[in-house]
Amino acid sequence: MTNLPKPTRADLLASYGKPTEDVIAEGLTLLFCGINPGLYSGYTGHNFARPGNRFWPTLYRAGYTDRLLAPADKRELLARGYGITNLVNRATARADELTPGELAAGGERLLRTIQTYRPRAVAVLGVSAYRSAFNQPRAVMGRQPHDLASAQLWVLPNPSGLNAHYQLDDLARIFRDCRLAIESGTENPSTAS
Repeated sequence: MTNLPKPTRADLLASYGKPTEDVIAEGLTLLFCGINPGLYSGYTGHNFARPGNRFWPTLYRAGYTDRLLAPADKRELLARGYGITNLVNRATARADELTPGELAAGGERLLRTIQTYRPRAVAVLGVSAYRSAFNQPRAVMGRQPHDLASAQLWVLPNPSGLNAHYQLDDLARIFRDCRLAIESGTENPSTAS
């Protein structure tokens, strides 16, 4: 599926509700948790696949990867100790199409995933979705004061191109701070913005 033609509007609309595959293994260093797949990801079957999404460039600039990976290369993350899942595994055009009930169920799904696969840390990508999924209305970016199951809990900015609050350099710095804190065991990182 790596050489799919550019999707038409009809292709994208037909992708509503399609899931993407989790990229996961036991004992990861960090599990990234997106909100839900976009329609482009639903079409391709790859996480963070829309060309304007900044997830893959952010990982490269933040030192998670030694080269810029394409969405089709997602399984290469496993060898580096990283994985990907979503709160809600249903493609939509925008994350705000998800209901509060879906996000809450996604929080429960993430908890079960962590209990099964036991990553050292999990990073939810999007503070608004995290607040809704875990009933934490005052949560802020960065390391959370509590763990989720046995995993350090982080909230990082959503790398979607629709999130104009953070530029690529900002995302790379925040993601890098998270990586360095997890690698060093630091409990008080400087990721809050």
